[in-house]
Amino acid sequence: MSTEAVVKHPETLQGARLPKWFPWANAGGSVAVAVGIGLVAGLDSKVQWGLIAAILYVLGTYAIATLVEGKRQAKDRIATSFVWVAFLLAVVPLASLVWVTVARGVKVLDGYFLTHSMGVVADSEPGGGIYHAILGTLEQVGLATLIAAPIGVLTAIYLVEYGRGNLARAVTFFVDVMTGIPSIVAGLFILSIMLMFDMQPFGFAGALALAILMMPVVVRSTEEMLKLVPNELREASLALGVPKWLTILKVVLPTSIGGITTGIMLAVARIAGETAPVLLLVFGSKFINANPFDGAQASLPLYIYQQYGSGEIPAYDRAWAASLTLIAFVMILNLGARGIARWKAPKAGR
Repeated sequence: MSTEAVVKHPETLQGARLPKWFPWANAGGSVAVAVGIGLVAGLDSKVQWGLIAAILYVLGTYAIATLVEGKRQAKDRIATSFVWVAFLLAVVPLASLVWVTVARGVKVLDGYFLTHSMGVVADSEPGGGIYHAILGTLEQVGLATLIAAPIGVLTAIYLVEYGRGNLARAVTFFVDVMTGIPSIVAGLFILSIMLMFDMQPFGFAGALALAILMMPVVVRSTEEMLKLVPNELREASLALGVPKWLTILKVVLPTSIGGITTGIMLAVARIAGETAPVLLLVFGSKFINANPFDGAQASLPLYIYQQYGSGEIPAYDRAWAASLTLIAFVMILNLGARGIARWKAPKAGR
């Protein structure tokens, strides 16, 4: 075959190809066959139907692609099929969780629920709200952020810009250890200090435990962001005679501030749902307590735990509504982190 013929007819170099609609048709057929098998076999669980459909989809993709396109292309398609199946297996439980939470949480979620506390409302009675829990969560998470964010950022700066030798290795080791400790251990640590000084539960104690859980996340995320700053920027600043500390302050941190802020906000979202340390140290209260340094205080995760544990129908509804509120709070933090990252991302041409 001449070169001219190849140029004019490049499609002759390719074998048979399945149409673009094949994956959708295969998925629809797999679902239909799986439903039929489930009905005939008497399988009541939709999860079983879904697993059968996933297996049929992968097997059908490989068999048909082998017949039409050959084994090499079939292997590529089956790898893609595994990726899609894994994606759906991850998305379906998440979507189901969100759907159930929204469906059950909207029953009592209104303006009254968000602006009132439980007060003298019994768990078996309708009414009440989560204002005291929202206030406690905002104060405890805010105090934890004020403690953990500066310490975490400064630790990451030390590890990336100055850290050498045994001290840096020791700090890295303990940060890794702290990343994996259970939240209850942080609560027990603060509780042991409280018992030594005969202190009663109060909101700031919970904030200290949350700060311990938040610090390693901030250190790790900030460390990775600082490593992404090109060394050429540092070298250019140092070549102009700028001191290293000023280079970090004026060059390194502004360049990575978007990623650092995103890491801090994601760490905040991570600690916002912690229940165990709050249960040990804050103890919970049905009344509004705006002072985190005096007396027991409520929080959203603790409120959900206590309401659902009471076993009363009205309390169940309040627990689901509080869960929906907490999910919305975490979602807003994640959206804010994405917005800040996009806003502070380096722009082309700058």
